[in-house]
Amino acid sequence: MILMLLEEAAKPANSWTQYILLAVLVVIFGVGFWWSSRSNKKRQAKEEAKLNAVGPGNKVKTIGGICGIVVSVDAEEKTFVLETGDEEHGKCFIKFDRQAIYQTDAVAEEPAKADKKSETAEEVIAQAEAKAEEETKAE
Repeated sequence: MILMLLEEAAKPANSWTQYILLAVLVVIFGVGFWWSSRSNKKRQAKEEAKLNAVGPGNKVKTIGGICGIVVSVDAEEKTFVLETGDEEHGKCFIKFDRQAIYQTDAVAEEPAKADKKSETAEEVIAQAEAKAEEETKAE
């Protein structure tokens, strides 16, 4: 279909079709760029929230493949201290940049929704019946 449009646009007699084709292509690329940008921002926000949720006691795997348990987190320097090893072979404490986290068991907290959840039909009916009873008692 695009090839047919390009062939039509190549004809000099139909100059208005060239403008329409150009406008359609610009809109398609613009929407694609906007959609891609939007999804990337959502993904980055989710990853940032996950990194911010890491705290002492969370299991972490770094981009270098080092696994361990977070001992402390320094929010100002954006670093954390990772404990690796065990009692038998000796423990090791390594300081990493927060961006070095590859995987973690930390769960980002969902922001509380300000919207009231939609009520079920039964709840609406029960509320209406309660109001009707109050009105009959008042009379």
